[in-house]
Order: sequence, then structure tokens, then C-alpha cells
Amino acid sequence: MIDIDYWTKGVGFLCGIDEVGRGPLAGPVVAASVILPEGCHIEGIKDSKKLSPERREELFGKILNKAISIGLGIVEPILIDRINILQATYEAMRRAILSMKVFPEYVIVDGRPIPGLPLPQEGIVKGDSLSISIGAASIVAKVVRDRIMEMYDLIFPQYGFARNKGYGTKEHIEALFRYGPCPIHRRSFRPVSEIS
Repeated sequence: MIDIDYWTKGVGFLCGIDEVGRGPLAGPVVAASVILPEGCHIEGIKDSKKLSPERREELFGKILNKAISIGLGIVEPILIDRINILQATYEAMRRAILSMKVFPEYVIVDGRPIPGLPLPQEGIVKGDSLSISIGAASIVAKVVRDRIMEMYDLIFPQYGFARNKGYGTKEHIEALFRYGPCPIHRRSFRPVSEIS
């Protein structure tokens, strides 16, 4: 894991950050930022999409127990529609960092650097597979967003959000055309925009 390179250079509070929820037709985009103790090792941390929901939940608990600080940033569909999904993703990441109780010395981001962040940072392609800090952030963001969508499923059961998490599955799209969009659908996303 590349985190060791930063720790050996004297970066104590190294913050990994990642997001989930860029592609769905409904629900928020969620970013998480995680600072782990120097030299931390949690077996099995990698890109959250490659883990089963049960394994993610197990690792989520371990990350919460070991992390020095965790931040969350959530951007709801109404703002996603107003500023576009890319800008909403960056906003969620900035919010995640600002919500941390311990401020990072250096930020490593899955993908591209975050515009407007007044901290030293580096974007790392496939960072969720290369960094334990980014991988941990990926898991935290995924677990939190999945729980949000399971809550919305209780409010809007006709869309199957507990199963599809807002992604454009056949079942979800059929429900969307049958019932129309609900308040958490992203009006700027196809096929929602086709029936809004």
C-alpha cells in the first residue's frame, strides 16, 4: 500500500478520500475521508465495489474502531441537478474533509485532485486499490450510502431502493416509468429527465 511511502516521509495525518453514488438515478452522492494511524493494517481493505455487503459491514466496524478521524460529505439530488454530478462529487469531498475532527496534513484522492481544497493533495488513479486510507474511505462511503438508500426504500418502496441503491436496474427503470420520479430522483439524469 502506498500509504507507507507518505508515512515514511513524515506525513502523520494522511487522509484518504473517496466517493460513491455518481452513477445512480436517485439518492445522494456520498464522500468519506479517513485518517488511519501510521502503520495501520486492516486485512481485506480494497475497493468497496469488490466486496460483499457483509464484508463491507465487517470492515466498516473495524475502520470506525481504528481510525483517528472520519468525515462524511453528502450532497442531495436537488444540488446534484443544480451544479452537475462532477461538481457535486467535489463538494461532497470538501464537506467530508471539513467535517473531520482532526485536520489532515495531506490528502490522497481516488481519481483527480479536489478543486478549491486549501490542502496539499494528490489524485491517485485506482487509489481505492492502492491505498488503505482511500480503500477505507471507499468502504465507509459505500456503507453509509447503502444505509441511506435502505432508509429511502421504507419511504418509497415501489422503486426497490434497498435492492438497487438507486442505480438504473431494469426493475428501477420500469418503476420509474410506472410511478414517475420521486423527490430523491435526479431530474437531470436519463431516463428520469425523459419523464420529469
